[in-house]
Amino acid sequence: MREMEPFKLLVSQEKAEEIVLENCTPIEDTESVKIEASAGRVLAVDVRADRSVPPFDRSAMDGYAVIAKDTFGADTKEVLLRLDGVIHAGEVSDVRVSGGRCIQIATGSPLPEGADSVVMVEYTEKRGDEILITRPVYPGANVSNKGEDIVEGDVVLEKGTFLTPAKTGTLAALGLTEIEVYSKPRVAVIPTGKEIVSPGEQLAPGQIYDINSYTLLTVLEKHGVSVEQFPVAADEIETLKEALTQGLEYDMVVLSGGSSVGEKDLLAGILTELGEVLFHGVQIKPGKPTLFGIVNNTPVFGMPGYPTSCLSNAYIFLVPAVRKMARLPSVYERTVTAKIGKRIVSSSGRRQFLTVRLEGDVAHPVYKHSGAITSMAQADGYVILPVNLDVIEEGESIEVILLD
Repeated sequence: MREMEPFKLLVSQEKAEEIVLENCTPIEDTESVKIEASAGRVLAVDVRADRSVPPFDRSAMDGYAVIAKDTFGADTKEVLLRLDGVIHAGEVSDVRVSGGRCIQIATGSPLPEGADSVVMVEYTEKRGDEILITRPVYPGANVSNKGEDIVEGDVVLEKGTFLTPAKTGTLAALGLTEIEVYSKPRVAVIPTGKEIVSPGEQLAPGQIYDINSYTLLTVLEKHGVSVEQFPVAADEIETLKEALTQGLEYDMVVLSGGSSVGEKDLLAGILTELGEVLFHGVQIKPGKPTLFGIVNNTPVFGMPGYPTSCLSNAYIFLVPAVRKMARLPSVYERTVTAKIGKRIVSSSGRRQFLTVRLEGDVAHPVYKHSGAITSMAQADGYVILPVNLDVIEEGESIEVILLD
């Protein structure tokens, strides 16, 4: 029987984060996707314009295409121009605008030959087959010139660009239908423990449903990775070793449970045998029994079995790691200032993450214990209590880091 041993050395949160990021490398594989599915992905190529946008001089307003000098003085005298036709949206006119004449034009339509500006319809009045101009315009007024947005030959989006909806629109403006992006990292999520049962199955005495692989899957997929959810693996050396070996076919392996120091917690020994344990135990609460190592250049996480600890550490360690692998920008941390709803005494000797629910400008603690998933489900965010903090008095202002 394997004896229970305490954690011998806890690393700081900062050191653990440093080790994780040093050992998670950006994905190199690429794939082609439809541009309508490209938002949220990262470009694997430079995008060079093979055409100008707009591809022609076009009207920026509904109004009348004119020669600007014909409108000079319209604010002090009557200026009438002969109407020579209409250009509807999507049409091209073969009529040339000559002196003293104009053509009605819709927004976005190509500017007809001879015209150099557009008078907005608001500053005109129709008089039979003539148009009264009530405000003069200068050459180029209300006209979008060819190439004003994109010039043919320019690199408009660089390799490594994170594609937003606006950048997807740029791809569409160039007439592209597909684009080369970096592949999503593939992550194997493996729940462990004889006491863990998949939802939908019958619970035997002493068993509980698998929570962690579902919360991990949701978090990971939201941050740019493809997740394979493995069946529950029992706490047996050969079973865990087989599950881990299968997981090593992916870009990262995340196991939940089996990272603590009980006699059934075998993962550290297996990782030491197959690869290298880089840290085992972090100086935070919840989430102390977190393990990280490398096997065959593949990062392997051993997450705490308790749901709150597992999910909390997913935000702290997993999200930055997978976003680096997926080449996604770092998550922007959103915070609000609130008043703590009751007096808090911290005596853990570790940095503590206290989950809170916001009601107006008051933050009410909802943390129960590491095994209670409602500690996260009922939370809007969390407060970081440093190691050297003993007490937060009720009503004291605190910074709340918002959850997704």
